[in-house]
Amino acid sequence: MVQNTGRPGYLQIADDLRSQIRGGSLAPGTPLPSTAQLAERYDASLSVVKMAVGILRNEGLVIGQQGKGVFVSDPGEASPAGDVAGEVAELRSAVQELSVRLARVEEQLATSTTPRSGRSSR
Repeated sequence: MVQNTGRPGYLQIADDLRSQIRGGSLAPGTPLPSTAQLAERYDASLSVVKMAVGILRNEGLVIGQQGKGVFVSDPGEASPAGDVAGEVAELRSAVQELSVRLARVEEQLATSTTPRSGRSSR
């Protein structure tokens, strides 16, 4: 059950499922209960449960199979978590570069739109 601790419910659910996976009570290849069953178990909405399962997918702990369900991943298989870290680093670098470029453009616009002396603006 999700506790009223100030920590978002989806994180509490993800933490609980993660500990079950790492503790071995949810073994590799084991299907997770359905979204509806998890929602009932944790007394949470379907969207909160879906967000929790999404976190576990991003961490590579579970994998979804269209039409079959969500299953605990085999730790021996390649985990996308390493790829996610690399992608985050690339995104940070791109955002930093874009921030620098935007600052230059804003500076150029500020100087080019400044009224010149001797000219009237109507």
